[in-house]
Order: sequence, then structure tokens, then C-alpha cells
Amino acid sequence: MRIGVPKETTPGERRVALVPDTVRRMVKAGIEIVIQQGAGANAGIGDALYTEAGATLAADPGATFGQADLVLKVQGPTREEIGLLKEDAAIVGLMQPPASGELFALMADRKVSGFAMELVPRITKAQSMDALSSQATIAGYKAVLLGASHLGKLLPMLTTAAGTLAPAKIFVIGAGVAGLQAIASARRLGGVVSAFDVRPVVKEQVESLGAGFVEAEAVSQEAEDAGGYATELAEEQQRKVLEAIGGHIPGMDVVITTAQIPGKPAPRLITEAMVKSMQPGSVIVDLASETGGNCELTRAGETVTAHGVAILAPVNLPSSVPIHASQMYSRNLSTFVDAVLKEGALHIDLDDVVVGPMCVAHNGEVRFGRTV
Repeated sequence: MRIGVPKETTPGERRVALVPDTVRRMVKAGIEIVIQQGAGANAGIGDALYTEAGATLAADPGATFGQADLVLKVQGPTREEIGLLKEDAAIVGLMQPPASGELFALMADRKVSGFAMELVPRITKAQSMDALSSQATIAGYKAVLLGASHLGKLLPMLTTAAGTLAPAKIFVIGAGVAGLQAIASARRLGGVVSAFDVRPVVKEQVESLGAGFVEAEAVSQEAEDAGGYATELAEEQQRKVLEAIGGHIPGMDVVITTAQIPGKPAPRLITEAMVKSMQPGSVIVDLASETGGNCELTRAGETVTAHGVAILAPVNLPSSVPIHASQMYSRNLSTFVDAVLKEGALHIDLDDVVVGPMCVAHNGEVRFGRTV
């Protein structure tokens, strides 16, 4: 089987789909790897490291895509890239399924199979393939650094000859992978951390990291779906959530929001009135900005200052830590390759409990969004 790894073309994308260590393992397993020249440059990985690992370099996208049985990407493909694929080839990446219907239709027209890393099922068998979790780990860590760099205070308590400095107060909304990593990182930096989530099961995890858990009447078992994600709340529950957050937020120095609902806009959890209640100089880091934002004043990709509060809305935050983000994503893709490789060839089993749910197009049909 031949795998192609192109250079990412999305503006600002610095990650690469495979790192040399993963390439080396695949080559030893008998897989031919073709890497487009410069594919790893933005992650600090030179072409020589790929050739040393056993990969072949390709001069351009056409040579990378054209003969590949499977193409591995970070971001989803463009129309032009899909056009370079041969019939019956497959491509996998972060496809942004809800917004990519036209691309999936084009894949179907060309009889190309597509797989979205966002659709990896949350089951034990697929854990090492879970790209959303691996990249959320990076985002949660980096969000704390961004908040700290914009705050006019130090995070830890310090006792100095010039007096004692009180520790900063950090509030994390959403205790999924990104939120838990944000809690742990803020604690390491010496902040006093509290967190909120609508799922009661995460309270113990939050407290085990040394953070306080903010309670709300709306927290219930119904707030979590079978996959462990938060679900959309009823209007009365949402009102109680806003009351809990609004009552806690005024004394916070840094607020990090991570709340998202798969396939839907991010829930609005911070109103303009809440922002106004915060102390001037405080910071909000909204990790849900790409799906609409948890803060009413968020503007994706921008930093907005309102009522003296800085509201940061970073996009594609994992790409700002490209070395480790690429290493983790490469491991996710390696596990996917193992799942679709049989006797040295590409073998797509749509009945497989992992591969099937990830498939967005196959054998001339669009599969994403099908009800049966």
C-alpha cells in the first residue's frame, strides 16, 4: 500500500500528518510512504528526516496524491486535492463534517472514500485514534498560557521583599479533555482554579486536579450523551446554568471556556452583562470560537476588549504547538492505518465499529448524515 502525505495548504496550519518516527514504523511494516517536499517544515521537521526514516519525497501535490492508495492529512482536502486522487483511493483528515457536504459529494462522484477524524467513536477500542482528544489536550494547555500572557498579574502567589502577591483566580467552563488540561496547567502555574460543567460525572475529576467545582441545579445525568459529550439543555436548565456562571464569574481573573456540543453551535454561556461584571484587566479565552463561541462578544480569530475585559478567540490553537500536536496526531493516524490495512492492502470494512462511523463517502455514495 502506498500512503501519501501532502503539505498542508490551509492558512496558518503548521502541523503535518505523519512524523518521521511513525513513518519509520510504517515502512518497516511494508508500507510505501510518499511525503511532499516541505510537508513538515512548519513543524520543524526537515525533508532529510523523512528520507532517513524510509520515505520517498514528492516534488508537488500531483505526485503525492496521484498514485496514493491512502492520503493522510491534517485538514480536510480542497476540491483541487480531491481531483488529484485516483479512483478507489481513500483520504482521511479533520473534515469538519457539518460544513463539508459539497466536498463529500465530490468524493462520491470520483468514487473516493473519505474518513473524518472528528467522527472517531468514543469507545475503548478507538481511544488511541481519538484526534479530537489529542488536539484538545494541546488547546487546553495553550489556552492557559494565552490567558496568563494577557493578564496584568502573575498566576502564583508570591511572597517577596516588596510584599505578598495574591494568586490569580482561573475559572474553566467545560471539563472535557481541553478543560481538564486547562485546569491542570493553571494549577501547575499556581493559580486558584475553579470549574463548571453540566455533567455531574466530571466533578470528581475536577476536584482530583485540585480545583473547586461550581454546582448548579441544572447539572443532571441527562446532560451527558452515550458518548460522554455534553448535550443541549432545556430552556429552564440553561437559565440555571447561566445563573451559576454569572454568580461566580465577577471575581475571576481568567476565564477559559471550552463548552461545545458535537454538530451544533457552541452554547452561549457568558453574556455581555457577565463580561461587564468582571474586573477591568480580566481575560476570557474562548476555545469554542470556531463553532460560534461561548461568550456573546466573541469574534473568531480576534481579540476584543469590552468593558475593560480582553476576550481572546483563538482558532486552530493546536497548530500553534506544531511539534507535539503533529506527534500526537500522527499516532492517531497510525492507529487508523492499522484498522484499514489487511494483508498489505487497503481494506475498508464499513461494519467495523470504528471505521464505519468515520466514513463520510464510499463507493460512490455520501455516507455522512445518513439515518440508516
